[in-house]
Amino acid sequence: MIDTQAIFLSLQLAACTLLIILPFGIWLAHHLVSAGKWKPWLEALLALPLVLPPTVLGYYLLVGFSGKTLFGEPLVFSFLGILIASLIVNLPFAIQPIQRAFEAIPPTLQEAAQVCGLKPWQIFYRINLPLAWRGVLSAAVLTFAHTLGEFGVILMIGGAIPGKTKTASIAIYDQVQSFNTQGAGMLSLLLLGISLCAIAISYGFFGSSSNRIARQRWAANA
Repeated sequence: MIDTQAIFLSLQLAACTLLIILPFGIWLAHHLVSAGKWKPWLEALLALPLVLPPTVLGYYLLVGFSGKTLFGEPLVFSFLGILIASLIVNLPFAIQPIQRAFEAIPPTLQEAAQVCGLKPWQIFYRINLPLAWRGVLSAAVLTFAHTLGEFGVILMIGGAIPGKTKTASIAIYDQVQSFNTQGAGMLSLLLLGISLCAIAISYGFFGSSSNRIARQRWAANA
């Protein structure tokens, strides 16, 4: 039997993480492009979750969250706690693709926009953001899929409280520990299907866009 409660909690965590981190990722990635001499250090700091063992990051978050409350709710062993942990863990997945997309925009476009009298916020919304949509979509897919499979940090911060912090990845671990291989297999297959669909949809968008651009170029040269 599939633990639908854990699946729903994982989807809820992934959706909340995405809604919060994507606007922040767009803003930060845009500013990182022109961060100057501090850019390597900022990029290294944001990339730390990629190389740090989950237990190390989980330990520091556990120490930082201990005894802290927000609106009367303790951060440790709470949904709010695993949400904050998820936001920190997913920073590189949400920022790096968008940053690379912004960096690929030719500077001449922005210079031309400035000559035309557009303000910085108009250049961002009318030129930079539409041209960086592929990076934004990649960041959204990677963040969503990674949140579904996150295990170590979530376990250390939230434990395995059913309906509150027990996500699908933790439920799989618990079922393996109790030798329920059938339940673990079904839950793993469901997570695999959801992640595969998310990535396939993003590739579908990229493929259709690339084909449309190729057809437009072919028609222009014909």
